[in-house]
Amino acid sequence: MTELLPTKASYRPGDDVAVVLDVPEGTTGSLTVLRLGDLVLRLEGVGPGAASLGALDQGTYGVEYTYDGGALRTAVEVTEDPTCRLRYGFVASYSPEKDVDAVVRRARRLHLNGIQFYDWAYRHADLLGGGEEYQDALDQTISLATVRRLVEAFRAAGAASLGYAAVYGVGHDEWSQWEKLALTTPSGTVHSLGDFLNLVDPAAEPWLSHFAEELDRSTAEIGFDGFHLDQYGYPKYALTPDGRGVDLAESFVALIERIRAALPPSRLVFNNVNDFPTWATAPTSQDAVYVEVWPPHVTLESLVRVIERAKASRRDQPVVLAAYQHVYAQTPDQASADRAAAFTMATAFSHGATQLLAGEADRVLVDPYYVKNHPVVPETERFLARWYDFLVEHDALLMDPDIHDVTGSYAGGYNDDVDVAYAETPVTEAPTAGAVWRRVTSTPQGLVVHLINLNGQPDTLWDAPRAVPVSPGEGTLRLRRTRAGLPRIRVADPDGQAHLTDVPYTVDGDYLLAQLPAPTVWQIVHISED
Repeated sequence: MTELLPTKASYRPGDDVAVVLDVPEGTTGSLTVLRLGDLVLRLEGVGPGAASLGALDQGTYGVEYTYDGGALRTAVEVTEDPTCRLRYGFVASYSPEKDVDAVVRRARRLHLNGIQFYDWAYRHADLLGGGEEYQDALDQTISLATVRRLVEAFRAAGAASLGYAAVYGVGHDEWSQWEKLALTTPSGTVHSLGDFLNLVDPAAEPWLSHFAEELDRSTAEIGFDGFHLDQYGYPKYALTPDGRGVDLAESFVALIERIRAALPPSRLVFNNVNDFPTWATAPTSQDAVYVEVWPPHVTLESLVRVIERAKASRRDQPVVLAAYQHVYAQTPDQASADRAAAFTMATAFSHGATQLLAGEADRVLVDPYYVKNHPVVPETERFLARWYDFLVEHDALLMDPDIHDVTGSYAGGYNDDVDVAYAETPVTEAPTAGAVWRRVTSTPQGLVVHLINLNGQPDTLWDAPRAVPVSPGEGTLRLRRTRAGLPRIRVADPDGQAHLTDVPYTVDGDYLLAQLPAPTVWQIVHISED
């Protein structure tokens, strides 16, 4: 398989940025580096193996290689702050014979800069009690030597390793030590997960001290860069055996702040299950606003509302959706599942969020128990690479915290500043089956119009097989002029013209008219003034 890969998922300023070309021996071609579509660097006569791009300025770039056999693409990120973005991936198996190189290679391919180490520990309340090799609580073989190899390899590849830790789960073997801190219903039933975990008050002082010590020891012995702090979304309010009431939102806040104090350098990601309690935890000392979505959040519109609430709570941190694409495991038509994932990613990416989806060497998430992941076919892997490349290359237009939605003040007849129309397909402000969903944002780089093509879809569910989008044909962009000079109008599409490309237009008095190519699933239009 021919491939173009960066040597790291993320680089720091001053690093030698390099890519690796997997092409046949004797191949030579042209390697170009683009920043928002503009040429930064071109190298000629490049063949197989590693190629240095030098030390690039902070920012994100598209990288293209053209040769007689075709063209290959990737992207690279150079950042001073590795926590300002979270392209989250996962690992969920740690056998002694695990192919670590294959897992890390995929992190580089998809630019995954944070990796959740799911169910690596011996027990939920005794993380390191099993020695160097053991069977975990659900009978999976774990080798800590493998866990360490993964951590070291991800660090070398520019990705952070976050160990999974349930914030209040206790197994039966440890329960006698903690049962006085149980979370119970009014009738006295202990809240539990399945038949193997009982829940305790996460803010009770004995548990907090124990939990912080377990994480500190895990950092020292394994080398984790941080932790993924998990909860199960219930209960919201509970009682302890002595009748004390526990508001879990308050307890989670206390826990996060205690762990931050105990582990100042660690990267912390807390799981807000179904948006509970994002309003309380987002302002705390954690490093991302992470929401695991479940019904009633079943439509693209509901994902938008989740992202908007997360950003309203904490604008300066990355927002990540754990939106499990069960559809991959539920249909033999993997192309229709790819389209479902594309609509989910288009919604998230266009609203400044990312999705936890890909991990291991070739898997996607289809279940909250990550061990039940789903292998991808080659077409799916190519699709994911295109979309993650697009995300990274256009980061400045998508993920900057200073991006604001201006649809309601720029588009539509009353505003008449910018809009797009199609001959036979309606344009809507919200995701609507049979329409092109249009959104306008103001970015530090200029205006961006997002066009998501829902033409031909029977509904707007995000986790259901999706039909092949029906092309709306070319679009007409109408833009009001605001300056003496003329703007630059460019388009890009992860499934079409991948980098920003100029679109010609005509001037009609104080307006510009441009013909846009038909979108596939998602197209962005970038309007910049000189």
